[in-house]
Amino acid sequence: MADFRHTDRRPRPLLRTVVGEVLRRRRQEQCRTLAEVARDANVSVQYLSEVERGRKEPSSEILAAVCDSLRIELADLLAEVRQDLTAGRAAVLSLDPARSGRAGRVQAPIPNRPGRRGDVMLLAA
Repeated sequence: MADFRHTDRRPRPLLRTVVGEVLRRRRQEQCRTLAEVARDANVSVQYLSEVERGRKEPSSEILAAVCDSLRIELADLLAEVRQDLTAGRAAVLSLDPARSGRAGRVQAPIPNRPGRRGDVMLLAA
């Protein structure tokens, strides 16, 4: 049986946040507004905004519709998400106000930096 426990204690980004970052980046590269993409994908602007910020976990149907609106293949979206995850480009948000001086401080990703026991980390878009 496989052991899926984390052994390196690195903070791990949330998939929905990285997906949202990639969708936003692709939309902005096309110089399109949230309203344009949301209309074409038949979703609300508010929902698409929350997806881009990593606050909502989109269904496969929503992802397909947004990808169609952006004229990108779902496989290309997922490949870019994988690339961001493996390159360590995802920012991590510390939720410990005692350590950071203020809650919600965004830390730049530091490759191979083990987290301390008890740290709570959240990926921010």
